[in-house]
Order: sequence, then C-alpha cells, then structure tokens
Amino acid sequence: MKRFLLMIAVSVCVFTVNAQEVVEEKATVTQTNPSTGDYFEGLTRPLTFNRMIPPYALEVTFSKTVHIIFPSAIRYVDLGSADLLAAKADGAENVLRVKAALRDFSRESNLAVITEDGAYYTFNVKYADEPVKLSVEMTDFIHDGEAVNRPNNAMEIYMRELGSESPLLVKLIMKSIYKNDNREIKHIGSKRFGIQYTLKGIYTHNGLLYFHMQLKNSSNVPFDVDYITFKIVDKKVAKRTAIQEQVIMPLRAHNNLTLIGGKRTERVVFTLPKFTIPDDKHLIIELNEKEGGRHQSFVVENADLVRSKVINELKVK
Repeated sequence: MKRFLLMIAVSVCVFTVNAQEVVEEKATVTQTNPSTGDYFEGLTRPLTFNRMIPPYALEVTFSKTVHIIFPSAIRYVDLGSADLLAAKADGAENVLRVKAALRDFSRESNLAVITEDGAYYTFNVKYADEPVKLSVEMTDFIHDGEAVNRPNNAMEIYMRELGSESPLLVKLIMKSIYKNDNREIKHIGSKRFGIQYTLKGIYTHNGLLYFHMQLKNSSNVPFDVDYITFKIVDKKVAKRTAIQEQVIMPLRAHNNLTLIGGKRTERVVFTLPKFTIPDDKHLIIELNEKEGGRHQSFVVENADLVRSKVINELKVK
C-alpha cells in the first residue's frame, strides 16, 4: 500500500513539473515585442504640412441635395464611404450633386474631385440635419494667384489626351490667344448670307495646335451653331471612288459659344492634337447652322499648317 501511494506521489510531481515547463514555454513564446507597424523601421520620411492640400468643409443631409459647381468639366469623383451619394447633374459636365445615403451617419467621410483643367479639390464631409450651404460655387485655384488650397510647389494633374502638356497651361494658352486677338492669317475664310467665318491664326506649343477662329454675323438673324468639324479629305476624288475622311476632334475650346446674335462678332480658340496634311489632301473646317442653311466652310493647306506660330511667352493680363 505504501509503495502504491509513493508511486502516485511521484507521478503527481512529474506531471506538475512538466506542466510548469509547458506554461513557461508558452509564456516565453507570448512575450514578444509589439509591432510598431513601420515596415521600414523608422527610415520613412514623414509627410509635412506643406505637402498637404487642405480640404474644404462640406455638410450633406438625407432629405436635401447639395450641388457643387466647378469651373471646368468633372473628370473624376471618389467617395470616402458608402454613406455618400454623388453624381454629375443630368446635362451638365461641371455640376456635382451630393447627398447622404442614410440618415444621421456619425463618421466623417471625404470627397475628391478632379476637373478637366487639371484642378484637384478635396472635401471633408459631415452629416447635418439642415446644411447651410446647399449650392456651392468653386473657383479655379489660380484665379487670384493664391495657392491657398494646395502646396506652393504642387505638381500638375495631366490628362491622357493632352499628352505631356499641362491642362492648366493649355487653358492659359487659349486665354492668351483670345485676349491678344492678333490676326496672323488674312487669306483663309468664307463669307455667305451675311455670315463671315475666318481663321485668324494657327499656333503650336508642346505637340498641340491652337486654331483661333472668328464668326461675324452681319445680319439681324441670330446664328445658332449646330456643330464644327475639322476633317482631312482628298483634294480630288475620282468618280465612283469612296471619299475617305479623317476627322480631327478638338481637345479643348475657349469661349465656344453656340449662339451668335445679330450684328455680333464672336471668337473661339480650339486646341487640337498635332497633325500634318499629305500633299494630296487638305483640311476642311466646316461650320453648320442648326435648322438653317447658312453653312460655312474653308480650306487649310499643309503650307498654312506648318507655318503655325510657336508660342514662346504668354500675355494673359
């Protein structure tokens, strides 16, 4: 009997020692240093405040829609969470409508917008039962020369169709051409039915072409513009031969009016991708009147195109 009790006591001691060793091993495994979340172990550079684009404060609600009007067409919209709903207004390219997807969402969200002129806008969005500002008009961040909503050395946003040219610089070039109103070309245009449509100049900069056009309405009847086309066609077309046309689509337009009143003269500047015209072809620019017959068209030869004026400096003021 004593021998049996002695064996039980020895077994209990051995089990206790093994349990202590397991506990100590587990304790050793769990005693690790907490992760700091820095994969580069302190070698990263912190973002300073001079690199930050300060956001605008925006309030939205469930029962009302907030409209934001931008100075240029909207190209990109990103919502921070599913608590927000946003879409471009029907029939408008520069108006964004925003509202809350649910009532009384508690967490603050954000909204980012990129416009066609390369401007970037960011908003911190909160819920409010009655937002004070339901209609907001944004201004171009260079309108007064102050960079109050972006870093002083901020980089430009580039668009694919403009290549290596900044959308902001394209806008300034068109504005400069329109402001200076020089007549570099005096022999290209058309005149019919009291409407005179002329090409005042062709300019080039960084792989883009700028066409300065003028429409003079000498009649008392307003001219309603339907569409304007730039197309490269064959000079001579043989009978029973299909006409091949290459349409050049404008990338940007400055002061692109669709209605010219009676006894009025208006000008527009178009930005087009770089192109040349083969010897057996020419460029035809057509202006068509909506529900009318006072259409205009004129021809631009390759010799006129290659003599386009290079823009070296801007005079906007």
